[in-house]
Amino acid sequence: MFKFICATLIAAALIMPINKDSNFVLAGTCASKCGPRPIQFSPGQRLRLKVLNKTPNLLSLQKPSTTNAITLRPGQELQLDQGDGTEPNVSLLFWNEAGLPLKATISKPNFATLQVEIRPTWYAPGDRAIYILDDGRVEVL
Repeated sequence: MFKFICATLIAAALIMPINKDSNFVLAGTCASKCGPRPIQFSPGQRLRLKVLNKTPNLLSLQKPSTTNAITLRPGQELQLDQGDGTEPNVSLLFWNEAGLPLKATISKPNFATLQVEIRPTWYAPGDRAIYILDDGRVEVL
């Protein structure tokens, strides 16, 4: 009987800390909570950049070392073809002529098109560039 009581007390002492801290995490899949997949293209793939000005002001766009600044009027759309993929780390810089912050929303409407909608935002400094890395990932900076 004494051994049974000792075994019960030891078991209770070991179980008590587990019940005391009930803030534990269960691992699971992110099937419903992952969010959208990041936009990515195949490395070296020919791309078409489609830029939409959804602001009430003039925008300026520039691909560094390739083009001079291009002015985009409110509501205007511009398409830029991205060569054969030999140009490494392609950037597209954009800014508002009035100096206001901007928000770039990217999407992939089809296999070889990167669509960039530029809208006004209240959060300074806002987005200023789209960066397509050599591995095909797209980042908004």
